[in-house]
Formats: sequence, structure tokens, C-alpha cells
Amino acid sequence: MFGKNTAETPEDVVKSPVIASPVLSNNHEESGDIIAFVGEEVTFKGTIRYQGTVRVDGRLEGEIYTDGNLIIGQKAVITAKIEAGMVTCQGRITGEILAKNRVKLLSPAVFDGSITTPLLSMDEGVMFNGSCNMPQKGERKGIGSKLVVSVEEDVKVR
Repeated sequence: MFGKNTAETPEDVVKSPVIASPVLSNNHEESGDIIAFVGEEVTFKGTIRYQGTVRVDGRLEGEIYTDGNLIIGQKAVITAKIEAGMVTCQGRITGEILAKNRVKLLSPAVFDGSITTPLLSMDEGVMFNGSCNMPQKGERKGIGSKLVVSVEEDVKVR
């Protein structure tokens, strides 16, 4: 309610900025304490290796390796090869993502590249330009090549 005794007016509420960020659930697998933060004004080039949850809101170019979670904020611009347990993105990614658990692309994310993950969720409004490979649990690269080797060995025996 807006009355004479309140400090806020409807105009104040309308002008207040809303800062969107990825929502972390109470699920321990998907959330955790953020152990590192790359702020909006930070530009980083190189390789990052970590355990736990990291949030990036700045610019990052290179490689990111973790079994933990990577949260990419709305203003982040990432050009990288990413290997993570889970990736949640509202920003811009150009590159390759290999996620063990899942990838969440939240609006207004922009993705250009390839994703390999067993689970992918994408909000309406996300720009996705690339490819997605969704292996089933337990599926590994190279299974087909092992089968070919077995067949070749059988052929040689006969």
C-alpha cells in the first residue's frame, strides 16, 4: 500500500532495477557455497581448475575444468572449453560444454557451440546456435570402437 506515511511511491517501485540471476535450488547436487567469483568488471584469460561452485559475471576466455557447478551470470561473456558437473547460464557462451550432470540455459542466454550432457533444459527466449549430444547414463565414447576390435579379432581367428 502506498500512502502519505510511506517512503515509497509507485514511481519509486517502477524505477527500481531488477537484477536477474540464476536461481540455486536447495538441492545439494545443484547448489553450494560459491567459492570463487569473477565480477562484471573482470576479464580473465587462461585455465581455471576448481572444486565447488564458481560464479562468473565478467569476461572469460580459455578453459574451465571442474566436477562442481559453474554459474554464468547475465552479463558474462565466455569463450571457452568447459568441463563441469553442472552449468547454469544466463549470459553468452561461445565454445564447447561437457557437463556430467546437466546444463541449464536460462533466458536471456546466448549459446554458440556444442554441448554434451545427459540433461539439458532451455528457457523460452534462449538463443541456441550449435549442436547437442545427450548420451545416456553409462554411455561412453569409444564403446563402438571396442565392438569393432572384437569383430576383427573374431574374423582373424576364422
